[in-house]
Amino acid sequence: MKKIPMRMCVACREMRAKKDLMRIVRTAEGELVLDLTGKLSGRGAYLCRDAACLNKAIKIRALERALEAPLNDTVKAAMESEIETHDGPAV
Repeated sequence: MKKIPMRMCVACREMRAKKDLMRIVRTAEGELVLDLTGKLSGRGAYLCRDAACLNKAIKIRALERALEAPLNDTVKAAMESEIETHDGPAV
């Protein structure tokens, strides 16, 4: 049986399977990008594919603290569109 990698959402602090979460990465240049492959190099933070978690993360600045960089509108828009295209809640 293969082990499922688990990660913690920075907003709700729940442990979930890595594939059920979005990864946001701070690259070596200090730029924040949404990593849909989960393989980009850099400091990463994970967030549930849920609008409530995204709103909470923005409100409490969880992503900015975890990535030690300011969150820009481009990344926010990319995360919102990823949540909208996701098929239902991850369980």
